[in-house]
Amino acid sequence: MTSEEVELNRPPPIEVFANRSTLHGISHIFTYERVCVKRCLWLLFFLGSLAFLVCVCVDRIQFYLEYPHVTKLDEVTTPVMVFPAVTICNLNSFRFSRVTRNDLYHAGELLELLNSRYEIRDPHLVEDNVLETLKVKADFLTFKPRPFNMREFYDRTGHDIKDMLMSCRYRGVECSAEDFKVVFTRYGKCYTFNSGQGRPRLLSVKGGIGNGLEVMLDIQQDEYLPVWGETDETSFEAGIKVQIHSQDEPPFIDQLGFGVAPGFQTFVSCQEQRLVYLPPPWGDCRTTPMNSDFFDTYSITACRIDCETRYLVENCNCRMVHMPGDAPYCSPELYRECADPALDFLVERDNDYCVCETPCNTTRYSKELSFVRIPSKASAKYLAKKFNKSQQYISDNILVLDIFFEALNYETIEQKKAYEVAGLLGDIGGQMGLFIGASILTILELFDYLYEVRHFVLLILQSFLLMNVCSLSTLVSLISAYGEQKCTVCRYVLWNTAGDSKSG
Repeated sequence: MTSEEVELNRPPPIEVFANRSTLHGISHIFTYERVCVKRCLWLLFFLGSLAFLVCVCVDRIQFYLEYPHVTKLDEVTTPVMVFPAVTICNLNSFRFSRVTRNDLYHAGELLELLNSRYEIRDPHLVEDNVLETLKVKADFLTFKPRPFNMREFYDRTGHDIKDMLMSCRYRGVECSAEDFKVVFTRYGKCYTFNSGQGRPRLLSVKGGIGNGLEVMLDIQQDEYLPVWGETDETSFEAGIKVQIHSQDEPPFIDQLGFGVAPGFQTFVSCQEQRLVYLPPPWGDCRTTPMNSDFFDTYSITACRIDCETRYLVENCNCRMVHMPGDAPYCSPELYRECADPALDFLVERDNDYCVCETPCNTTRYSKELSFVRIPSKASAKYLAKKFNKSQQYISDNILVLDIFFEALNYETIEQKKAYEVAGLLGDIGGQMGLFIGASILTILELFDYLYEVRHFVLLILQSFLLMNVCSLSTLVSLISAYGEQKCTVCRYVLWNTAGDSKSG
């Protein structure tokens, strides 16, 4: 390569590049002027600005890597809303009149009615008529026990919605027991209104009292089991447990339900809340589908029930009545000795086994409850006559539950990314413009100039290597023709090559 070609590829001097570059300050640093103090001051200012820029950029990158988020709240009005599912459970799991001698033989100790010798426990704590009935059922002298199944026991002895439901209206239209679907929970046999299974989901087109579900229930306290001890299958309270939930998640009423007492009309004003959470690394919601044999849609309640079922099957080799799957149901002995203690331990103390992540999209219902007494003194006689009950029975057993939307709107609670890549680039670009007057094109200018310098250096090295290779090849040819001692030209080539090497 000739010297002319090398000169053509020579990049402009750095003073020329600095003078025409859009990067602020370097034209005063790389200049033909000889005023050293001025150039040093500009160099100091430029390096200071560059240092500030680096600090700010590091701070912005660290902030981005924290993946911050903000929560946005909004209220959306809609002409029609899907009415939620309403699950109702009587706090008494077993009707005393439906408990047979065979039931008492197998489950009497579980219910704390009998001791381990099949004798009545604490007979002095029970009323005479109940004690007489219990003595007849607990007479096992000539009794031959038959097979016993806990699922059948819960189903047969649980309160029947046909007996409990005294009146039912939805949006002013009469409803019936057929509108309630049987579901088993830890309270036993429960019922869900508007479950969405087998029937279309009910809609609400207006808010306020009278535009939702209104039921009058008889809790049947005369059917409550006598309580002579503390077990998970007996209750000290009288009333019902209620959970308002989405049709897409199973009820978890023992943990999430609220109580309704007899002798009161309870008004429940609801508002639907739609929650949207961010996945990692901005949040911690679950994005993967649920790995379960029992549930298709992931929810925290479905995860909990699935986890509790697996825990009991692993530790007790059986499942409770309300648990899904095909494992055998626990016997009364396993309920008492293994299932109840294991589940209580899991719910109250073990926070590591069942770790259920929040779903990225979920629906919940906020509630406001208010109460009034029922019956009033003026209506007690009328209700007693209407339902053919005594006034005392009406006061002790009747309750009214009224569930409705406060208004036809829902609240959205949405997590959003507080700082994204566009914001990071905008902040860095703004700081670059503020401190050194640079932009993306300025960075390209620097890279372009560095590429030209690199290309020129490579050309020089290439020319130097070619010159030395040619000189050496000429020397080898002469030596092979005349011999090193007789070749005057050879000594000239060696001297010339050595001189070029020293000068280079």
